[in-house]
Parts: sequence; C-alpha cells; structure tokens
Amino acid sequence: MQRYNSFGPFMKKQFGTRVYKVNVDAGFTCPNRDGTLGVEGCIYCNNDSFRPNSCKPTLSISEQVQSGIGHVNKRYKADKFLVYFQAYTNTYAPVAELEKMYHEALSHPGVLGLAIGTRPDAVDTGKIAMLEELAKKYFILIEYGLQSTYDRSLQYINRGHDYQAFLDAIEMTKDRNIAIGAHLIVGFPTETREEMLAMADTISRLPVQFLKVHQLQIVRETPLAEIYRKNPFHVFEYQEYLDFIADFIERTSPEIVFQRLYATAPDAILIAPEWGRNRHQILHDIEKNLELRQTYQGKKFDHATVKS
Repeated sequence: MQRYNSFGPFMKKQFGTRVYKVNVDAGFTCPNRDGTLGVEGCIYCNNDSFRPNSCKPTLSISEQVQSGIGHVNKRYKADKFLVYFQAYTNTYAPVAELEKMYHEALSHPGVLGLAIGTRPDAVDTGKIAMLEELAKKYFILIEYGLQSTYDRSLQYINRGHDYQAFLDAIEMTKDRNIAIGAHLIVGFPTETREEMLAMADTISRLPVQFLKVHQLQIVRETPLAEIYRKNPFHVFEYQEYLDFIADFIERTSPEIVFQRLYATAPDAILIAPEWGRNRHQILHDIEKNLELRQTYQGKKFDHATVKS
C-alpha cells in the first residue's frame, strides 16, 4: 500500500517512465541578499546545505544539464529528466533573460520540463505568462518558498515577504497549466506543534499540487546558528519528527504530491538536529512509522471544507 503520494511515482504515471531531476545553478541572487529587501537573507539560509557539488554556476546551463544527465545516466540508465533551477531565487531577472535560460535548459532532447524554485514576491504577470507559454509544450513546475503560513514566523526568519504575498502568487499562477508547489519548514520556535500541523490543513485548501516539508536545520555560517548558540531552542528529535510528519501527512489532502518530507544538510555544516541517519534510512523510517500506525495521507483531512 502506498501511504502517501510521492513525486517519483507521480512523474512515472504522468510520463510512462521514471523522470530524474537534474540541478542547475543559473547564478541568481535573491532580493533579500542584493539590497532590494535586505542583505543578510533568511536567518537559516546557507545554500551549501542543499546545492549539489555537481552544480557549478561557472558552467553554462546547457553544460550543467549535460553534466548532470551524464551523472544520472551512469547511475540509473535514465533517459527522461526535469531540470531543477534550485539555488536562490530563480525568477529574479527580466522576462527575456529568464526565457533564454529556460529554453537553454529545455534544449536537451531528454528534458521533459522544468522545476523552478523561487520566492512568491519574485513573480509578476509577465513572468507567469511566459511560463504559461512554456507549459503548452513542457511540464512546468514553479515551487514557491513559503516556509510558514504565519507572519510572525516570516518576520522572525527575516523572510522579506508576508503570507499574503504567497496567496497573491498562487492566485496569479493558478489555472495556467503551470504546476504549483509550496515549500514549508517546520520547527521554528515561533510556532507550536499544533500550529505547524495546521499548515497541512491550510495548504490543502489552496490550489497547491506539490509540497515540500522538512524539519528546521541549523547550519553553520547563518544568523540562526548564532541565535541558537546564544539561546538554544528545541529542535525535533528523530522519533518526535517521525511522529510529527505522520500526523502532518494524515492532515494533508490526498490530492497533493509530496516532493520532500525531511532534509539532510551535509554533516560538515550541520549543527542541529543531528540524527545520524542518511536519506534512505529516514525515508524508510517515515514509511515504516506510517505502516505501524496504520495511517495514510488524507486520513484526517476534512474534504467538506475544501474551497472550490
């Protein structure tokens, strides 16, 4: 029994074959770093915590795609790919410049589409219209980094936008044949456990098709690391998180596809929480915990309150 919707099986069903992500770094910055909104960025942000070593902005996009495909091909014998624009804010440029980058990534014959990580305050009608045109031929997924639905948490992490900015971006993007994703971080000291779980209810009532959720990680060379050093706060223990994410999955609409359920920053920069498990072990334990609880995605989701 598949106890939650995951991205791999969804893509295989969509395209009839396994689809692998290939990361690229297009050299973007962020309005929260370049002085437009601020210069320090979000307090937890260290891009080395999620950027693959093979992702080098010194290479062209097409070179990164080719290199990434070669690496994945060698390991998995794959032939269909999704190019993932991940590092920083990947719609933070003029439309013409973005369109050129995206077309370059799509030029490889094995590429079926794009996943574009960005901020909800870094899109506009022109950018969405351009993505809508691409979506006529390719699978286009835009992943909005929300992080929290609570404005007090967004202020705490120095996010630079409020929850309404996310709602505005969703409204702009929906019904355009563009897949919509959201990214949440759970574990901010500004939120109770129940408030974190309530975000599953909130997101489930929006036109969001894909969701990433993971535990807060404190990594080196970030303002959050200094905050934690001076005044340590509670972070998820391992079994505690397994139980939390099971509760979260239960309350999430069965229509939503989970892209991520946990995070694993490199040991060299990770301060807390230190679980001592690799990706495979965490995923296995999440699935095993769901099985032991005899639960599944949407078990406690109230369909009657979904907005039309």
